[in-house]
Amino acid sequence: MTTTSTLITGIGELTTNDEHLGTITDAALVLSGRRVEWVGPATRAPDADERIDVEGRAALPGWVDSHTHLVFAGDRSAEFAARLAGRPYDAGGIAVTVETTRAASDDALAATLRRLTEEAVNQGTTCLETKTGYGLTVAEETRAARLAAGFVDEVTFLGAHVVPPGWDTDDYVALVCGEMLDAVAPHVRWADVFCERGAFDADAASAVLTAAAKAGLGLRVHGNQLGAGPGVRVAVEHGAASVDHCTYLTGSDVDALANSETVATLLPACDLSTRQPLPDARALLDAGATVALASNCNPGSSYTTSMAFCVATAVLQMRMTVEEAVRAATWGGARALRRESGEGAVGVLRPGARADVHVLDAPSAAHLAYRPGVPLTHAVWREGSRAR
Repeated sequence: MTTTSTLITGIGELTTNDEHLGTITDAALVLSGRRVEWVGPATRAPDADERIDVEGRAALPGWVDSHTHLVFAGDRSAEFAARLAGRPYDAGGIAVTVETTRAASDDALAATLRRLTEEAVNQGTTCLETKTGYGLTVAEETRAARLAAGFVDEVTFLGAHVVPPGWDTDDYVALVCGEMLDAVAPHVRWADVFCERGAFDADAASAVLTAAAKAGLGLRVHGNQLGAGPGVRVAVEHGAASVDHCTYLTGSDVDALANSETVATLLPACDLSTRQPLPDARALLDAGATVALASNCNPGSSYTTSMAFCVATAVLQMRMTVEEAVRAATWGGARALRRESGEGAVGVLRPGARADVHVLDAPSAAHLAYRPGVPLTHAVWREGSRAR
């Protein structure tokens, strides 16, 4: 099969996230097959089979959304409205989605996956992670993992989301670490645990992570969302790739993240939806921690696929610079998925990286925060194919 190359030229501002290339003005890219073949000044661009002039628009790597929950059925807008009227958020609402998801057909769940992934791609998201966690039985968690694998880049096992009604915690943890993990592991690359009040304590979370690591899965943690707690400590101790939420951090939590390989993945759309304080991104960045931004798309606490919204929030309300927020939503997410380096890397534009490109209908990435809420996606390439 002949590989077709595409020259994207006339890029007013190109964000590469590559330390050697940095930000280039009057730039161009050559895509060949599923990879980036060349990056540099437009005046030095090589020939290609196809030429597309984006007329001074900005381009950046596609968004890498490293935390979503897309395998679900049902609607929790009534819960959302009640929360805005004053009811506090807790983990209990997950049980509502579990009930409707279990009752849904494969076709219905696949339709939701298709709708949300297409919605995300149309806004510039080119690499997606999603989790199980709304089944909480062996059969339902396995079904969720199998369906998700047909739509997203990375699938995470989240059998340890909450303890289902009627279960003793110790018995359920044993199920998650045993029969459920064995059934789901062939369909996933990661395992996650919700280490939080109302979900799993440090000992239970450690048991899940230990079993998952023994099964050869990478590790992730939901932690420090509803209050200060052991989530960050447990994640760092187990060498997790990321700990997600990080809404309530102590100084020791920040230090632990700064001195580890664990990424702090911040989910600002969720914090806004649940009326929680926004994470202290500035403290994390100033300490030297690696920060990612993700959507946490789910029906209960963050029903959005808009990474641009997360970036704008991070800049306008979390004291991140535009460059920091864009990097966190691209390279940071890739780092949280351990996909930022090597052949086929995502979140970066350099020769050999995956050909994921997001062209904005704006002259610079600053417009993502300068014009909040305005749809700015002009064009998207995902694995070298024009997706929008």
